[in-house]
Amino acid sequence: MTCSASSLLSPNPNILFSPKFTSPPLSSLSIPNVSNSLHKLRTSLPLSLSINRSSPSRRSFVVKASSELPLVGNIAPNFEAEAVFDQEFIKVKLSEYIGKKYVVLFFYPLDFTFVCPTEITAFSDRHAEFEELNTEILGVSVDSVFSHLAWVQTDRKSGGLGDLNYPLVSDVTKSISKSYGVLIPDQGIALRGLFIIDKEGVIQHSTINNLAIGRSVDETKRTLQALQYVQENPDEVCPAGWKPGEKSMKPDPKLSKEYFSAV
Repeated sequence: MTCSASSLLSPNPNILFSPKFTSPPLSSLSIPNVSNSLHKLRTSLPLSLSINRSSPSRRSFVVKASSELPLVGNIAPNFEAEAVFDQEFIKVKLSEYIGKKYVVLFFYPLDFTFVCPTEITAFSDRHAEFEELNTEILGVSVDSVFSHLAWVQTDRKSGGLGDLNYPLVSDVTKSISKSYGVLIPDQGIALRGLFIIDKEGVIQHSTINNLAIGRSVDETKRTLQALQYVQENPDEVCPAGWKPGEKSMKPDPKLSKEYFSAV
């Protein structure tokens, strides 16, 4: 599915790919019952996504953010959808990674656009680095698998992707984008949302960029490494910009001074 660039432009000529959100009058605003919605979401998920919250090593790390969005700290919404991988149509089910791998799930607006191929190919070129971290990458857009396949079969020098090292998921129903809170309703496309999901199926990190702003593979990897470190060392936390091999911190008023005195 191709799309003309003009259909994605904001009326403001200074903003590329900027979604418009119209605010309803105050008298018509209603507050959704988020708690009930999230409760229904959890109860509809397969048992394989359940978490043992009584485990001492997880108690301080898994946060139950049931009263408000975003989804960080909650179970990742499960989905099953068609995807393209190795130039073939496959089925991808998020719950199949539970207990096995971390997942970097990222959304992008549309195939055959401009910023998108730079992100998609950058993640593909460094897929082996994420494999070493026991992590799978999944890309998602509202395009069909036929559009994904055509884009993969297009040479990079012509704006295509070439072969990728991870699946591109088709969200033609827009249900996945909506469940992760990245769908732009009046345009029917997704913002540049990225979610890191741990092996227990919990969303531990999310970022959402507007349409004109690409994401960093380096920062995604660094955040993933920090997540894995604190999960393996639940009595420690990672300060700003932490990278493997650097000093971590004890989340304690006295013990944290050891970190601050060394920097």
